[in-house]
Amino acid sequence: MIEISLLICTRNRSTSLGTTLASVAHAVAQAPDTAVEVILVDNGSSDDTPDVLASWRAAQAFPVRLVREDRPGLAAARNAGLAVVRGRIIAMTDDDCVLHADYLPALVRAFDEATGPAVIGGRILLGDPRDLMVTVKLEDHPMVADPRGFPGGFVMGANLAFGADVLALVGPFDERFGAGAPFVAAEDTDFLFRATGLGIPLRYDPRMTVDHHHGRRDTREERQLLTGYSFGDGALYAKHLFRDGRVLRAIMRDVGDLRRDLRDPVRTHAGIRRFYGFRLFHKARGLYAYWRRSGVTRPGPATT
Repeated sequence: MIEISLLICTRNRSTSLGTTLASVAHAVAQAPDTAVEVILVDNGSSDDTPDVLASWRAAQAFPVRLVREDRPGLAAARNAGLAVVRGRIIAMTDDDCVLHADYLPALVRAFDEATGPAVIGGRILLGDPRDLMVTVKLEDHPMVADPRGFPGGFVMGANLAFGADVLALVGPFDERFGAGAPFVAAEDTDFLFRATGLGIPLRYDPRMTVDHHHGRRDTREERQLLTGYSFGDGALYAKHLFRDGRVLRAIMRDVGDLRRDLRDPVRTHAGIRRFYGFRLFHKARGLYAYWRRSGVTRPGPATT
């Protein structure tokens, strides 16, 4: 019986993918008593990624499944991988991350300590000190998300896991969200929002650790990234606004945060002035874009 299904989606990163795959092989070797399968989804690569994946699979003693998904978008790729997973625990990381050697035992311990269905995210450290301090999660203590709040940023898709029972309850990722999709980001936040809305606890466990080699070193790249995150969150607000009171509370909090641009300005993002106003502006863009694309004029039926 498979204990862990590790899902990695990739596109056109053949030159750097080997580092991620080597860390996976090393982590599996450090957990000889844990049955692991690795699901590798090629999201329509045009470089030699298929050859890299096939060669790596041939060299492994544990099960490796290759999936091709040509529809663009991280959510579509993840759903293609989720359709074939067999593990009790489903873990996801990105193709620019490196697993710590003890990642798999830490993952098993985290879920063994959970009572019932759970979603658990882990620690994400900066892989290269030359990169900007974005897309990281540095807290060194366990946390549990407030189920009444908005889960954006509490944990991240680069180090995220949930039980097969959670997938059955929550359903697939919304393919309109995420990298390569119309709403750019927030596919993981949407999944978390739906999970916590069903009463499934969302936890953070720093024992599950990866290093993120995201490669962004220019403040223009940081600005583009954070623009996308806010745009995706705004579209997510629009999706759930009429059926979940947590969205209205999140919007009110965002508006209230505007005063912090004067009283307690964010200084960690050098390329962005008035961070809270910047974020709210792009959330409003995303909310409008969702309604315009969906033709929403009144509350509609719930969708996943």
